[in-house]
Amino acid sequence: MDSSFGRHPVAVHVIKNVNEVYENELTRGQRVADWVAKVVGSWPFIIWQSVIIAIWLTANIYLAIKMSFDPTYFQAWDPYPFILLNLVLSFQAAYTGPVVMMSQNRQAEKDRLLAEHDYKVNLKAEHEIKELMKHLNHQDEMMALILSRLDKLSPTEKKEPGQS
Repeated sequence: MDSSFGRHPVAVHVIKNVNEVYENELTRGQRVADWVAKVVGSWPFIIWQSVIIAIWLTANIYLAIKMSFDPTYFQAWDPYPFILLNLVLSFQAAYTGPVVMMSQNRQAEKDRLLAEHDYKVNLKAEHEIKELMKHLNHQDEMMALILSRLDKLSPTEKKEPGQS
Protein backbone atom coordinates (compact mmCIF):
# COMPACT_ATOMS: atom_id res chain seq x y z
CA MET A 1 0.00 0.00 0.00
CA ASP A 2 1.30 3.43 -0.94
CA SER A 3 1.82 5.48 2.23
CA SER A 4 2.11 8.79 0.39
CA PHE A 5 -1.69 9.16 0.21
CA GLY A 6 -1.97 10.06 3.90
CA ARG A 7 0.57 12.86 3.60
CA HIS A 8 -0.18 16.22 2.08
CA PRO A 9 2.37 18.92 1.32
CA VAL A 10 2.09 22.09 3.35
CA ALA A 11 -1.05 23.79 2.10
CA VAL A 12 -0.45 27.12 0.42
CA HIS A 13 -3.47 29.33 0.79
CA VAL A 14 -4.28 30.97 -2.49
CA ILE A 15 -7.68 32.33 -1.55
CA LYS A 16 -7.63 35.93 -0.38
CA ASN A 17 -9.93 38.90 -0.64
CA VAL A 18 -8.39 40.73 -3.58
CA ASN A 19 -10.76 43.67 -3.10
CA GLU A 20 -9.57 44.16 0.48
CA VAL A 21 -5.89 43.86 -0.45
CA TYR A 22 -6.35 46.27 -3.36
CA GLU A 23 -8.25 48.84 -1.25
CA ASN A 24 -5.53 48.80 1.42
CA GLU A 25 -2.86 49.70 -1.16
CA LEU A 26 -4.63 52.77 -2.61
CA THR A 27 -3.03 56.17 -2.12
CA ARG A 28 -5.01 59.20 -0.99
CA GLY A 29 -5.02 60.59 -4.55
CA GLN A 30 -6.36 57.31 -5.89
CA ARG A 31 -9.10 57.27 -3.27
CA VAL A 32 -10.05 60.85 -4.21
CA ALA A 33 -10.10 59.92 -7.91
CA ASP A 34 -12.36 56.95 -7.18
CA TRP A 35 -14.66 59.13 -5.08
CA VAL A 36 -14.86 61.77 -7.84
CA ALA A 37 -15.62 59.08 -10.44
CA LYS A 38 -18.28 57.62 -8.17
CA VAL A 39 -19.93 61.02 -7.59
CA VAL A 40 -19.69 62.28 -11.18
CA GLY A 41 -21.03 58.98 -12.51
CA SER A 42 -24.17 59.04 -10.37
CA TRP A 43 -27.76 60.09 -11.03
CA PRO A 44 -27.85 62.54 -8.11
CA PHE A 45 -24.90 64.42 -9.66
CA ILE A 46 -26.58 64.54 -13.08
CA ILE A 47 -29.84 65.75 -11.53
CA TRP A 48 -28.20 68.42 -9.36
CA GLN A 49 -26.02 69.63 -12.20
CA SER A 50 -29.08 69.85 -14.46
CA VAL A 51 -30.96 71.83 -11.78
CA ILE A 52 -28.03 74.23 -11.33
CA ILE A 53 -27.70 74.75 -15.11
CA ALA A 54 -31.46 75.33 -15.41
CA ILE A 55 -31.32 77.93 -12.60
CA TRP A 56 -28.25 79.56 -14.20
CA LEU A 57 -29.94 79.78 -17.61
CA THR A 58 -33.29 80.94 -16.21
CA ALA A 59 -31.72 83.62 -14.02
CA ASN A 60 -29.54 84.98 -16.82
CA ILE A 61 -32.38 84.99 -19.34
CA TYR A 62 -34.66 86.70 -16.80
CA LEU A 63 -32.03 89.33 -15.98
CA ALA A 64 -31.29 89.95 -19.69
CA ILE A 65 -35.02 90.44 -20.43
CA LYS A 66 -35.48 92.75 -17.41
CA MET A 67 -32.43 94.77 -18.44
CA SER A 68 -33.78 95.22 -21.97
CA PHE A 69 -36.85 96.98 -20.47
CA ASP A 70 -35.01 98.80 -17.68
CA PRO A 71 -31.30 99.55 -18.30
CA THR A 72 -30.79 100.32 -14.59
CA TYR A 73 -31.88 96.78 -13.59
CA PHE A 74 -29.27 94.30 -12.31
CA GLN A 75 -27.23 93.07 -15.27
CA ALA A 76 -27.04 89.33 -16.11
CA TRP A 77 -23.67 87.92 -15.14
CA ASP A 78 -23.68 85.51 -18.11
CA PRO A 79 -26.07 86.65 -20.87
CA TYR A 80 -26.71 84.63 -24.01
CA PRO A 81 -24.63 82.81 -25.46
CA PHE A 82 -23.68 81.84 -21.87
CA ILE A 83 -19.92 81.94 -22.35
CA LEU A 84 -19.20 81.74 -18.59
CA LEU A 85 -21.39 78.64 -18.28
CA ASN A 86 -19.53 77.05 -21.19
CA LEU A 87 -16.23 77.89 -19.51
CA VAL A 88 -17.37 76.37 -16.20
CA LEU A 89 -18.62 73.19 -17.88
CA SER A 90 -15.44 72.91 -19.96
CA PHE A 91 -13.36 73.34 -16.81
CA GLN A 92 -15.39 70.62 -15.09
CA ALA A 93 -14.99 68.26 -18.05
CA ALA A 94 -11.26 69.02 -18.35
CA TYR A 95 -10.66 67.87 -14.78
CA THR A 96 -13.23 65.16 -14.26
CA GLY A 97 -12.51 63.38 -17.56
CA PRO A 98 -8.90 62.43 -16.73
CA VAL A 99 -9.79 61.67 -13.09
CA VAL A 100 -12.57 59.31 -14.18
CA MET A 101 -10.16 57.68 -16.66
CA MET A 102 -7.60 57.17 -13.88
CA SER A 103 -10.27 55.46 -11.82
CA GLN A 104 -11.31 53.30 -14.78
CA ASN A 105 -7.69 52.30 -15.41
CA ARG A 106 -7.36 51.27 -11.77
CA GLN A 107 -10.58 49.28 -12.04
CA ALA A 108 -9.19 47.51 -15.12
CA GLU A 109 -6.00 46.73 -13.18
CA LYS A 110 -8.09 45.40 -10.29
CA ASP A 111 -10.08 43.23 -12.73
CA ARG A 112 -6.81 41.80 -14.08
CA LEU A 113 -5.71 41.01 -10.52
CA LEU A 114 -9.06 39.31 -9.83
CA ALA A 115 -8.74 37.25 -13.02
CA GLU A 116 -5.19 36.22 -12.09
CA HIS A 117 -6.35 35.30 -8.59
CA ASP A 118 -9.24 33.24 -10.00
CA TYR A 119 -6.78 31.45 -12.28
CA LYS A 120 -4.52 30.56 -9.33
CA VAL A 121 -7.48 29.31 -7.30
CA ASN A 122 -8.66 27.22 -10.26
CA LEU A 123 -5.19 25.72 -10.70
CA LYS A 124 -5.06 24.80 -7.01
CA ALA A 125 -8.57 23.32 -7.19
CA GLU A 126 -7.58 21.28 -10.25
CA HIS A 127 -4.51 19.98 -8.42
CA GLU A 128 -6.59 19.06 -5.36
CA ILE A 129 -9.18 17.26 -7.52
CA LYS A 130 -6.41 15.26 -9.21
CA GLU A 131 -5.06 14.28 -5.79
CA LEU A 132 -8.54 13.26 -4.61
CA MET A 133 -9.06 11.21 -7.76
CA LYS A 134 -5.73 9.43 -7.20
CA HIS A 135 -6.79 8.69 -3.65
CA LEU A 136 -10.22 7.41 -4.75
CA ASN A 137 -8.68 5.26 -7.47
CA HIS A 138 -6.26 3.84 -4.91
CA GLN A 139 -9.21 3.07 -2.58
CA ASP A 140 -11.04 1.36 -5.44
CA GLU A 141 -7.98 -0.81 -6.11
CA MET A 142 -7.69 -1.69 -2.44
CA MET A 143 -11.41 -2.54 -2.22
CA ALA A 144 -11.14 -4.75 -5.31
CA LEU A 145 -8.10 -6.49 -3.78
CA ILE A 146 -9.91 -7.04 -0.46
CA LEU A 147 -12.99 -8.40 -2.23
CA SER A 148 -10.92 -10.77 -4.35
CA ARG A 149 -9.14 -12.06 -1.23
CA LEU A 150 -12.47 -12.53 0.57
CA ASP A 151 -13.83 -14.45 -2.41
CA LYS A 152 -10.81 -16.81 -2.28
CA LEU A 153 -11.12 -17.41 1.48
CA SER A 154 -14.79 -18.33 1.65
CA PRO A 155 -16.27 -19.33 -1.65
CA THR A 156 -20.04 -19.38 -1.38
CA GLU A 157 -22.41 -21.41 -3.40
CA LYS A 158 -25.01 -19.60 -5.32
CA LYS A 159 -28.35 -20.49 -3.90
CA GLU A 160 -31.70 -20.06 -5.53
CA PRO A 161 -34.11 -17.81 -3.68
CA GLY A 162 -36.28 -19.81 -1.31
CA GLN A 163 -33.62 -22.53 -0.67
CA SER A 164 -32.24 -23.09 2.81
